[in-house]
Amino acid sequence: MGWYLVGLSIGIVFLVFFLKKKSGENGIEFCYFPNCRVLKDMRSKPLHFGDDLPLTYHDTLLIQSFLREGNIDFGKSDTKSEPCKTYFINQNSEGGHMELVAQNCLDKVIVQSVHIKN
Repeated sequence: MGWYLVGLSIGIVFLVFFLKKKSGENGIEFCYFPNCRVLKDMRSKPLHFGDDLPLTYHDTLLIQSFLREGNIDFGKSDTKSEPCKTYFINQNSEGGHMELVAQNCLDKVIVQSVHIKN
């Protein structure tokens, strides 16, 4: 009975620290689904803008909102291309439906286009 309580108490302490990190302000995020994993990977890389993208869309706050709250359309995306995979990220806002096209490379993310549809 004594060893059971020792093991149980160690497990409870581990669980408390694990859940505290998960819900804390440390920025630790646990992504289990493909959408979350791809967006988290893209957030960790520096942003570059394509040559055809107008200067009005060189807004990193707009792009970061796509990478935080967007939904990837895996049906339209090209996830098998090399060296950069192309993703179509959708987001609904008060102004209408927005779509971002970005290439996820090994060391950077290249924003190709932003479309806003009312």
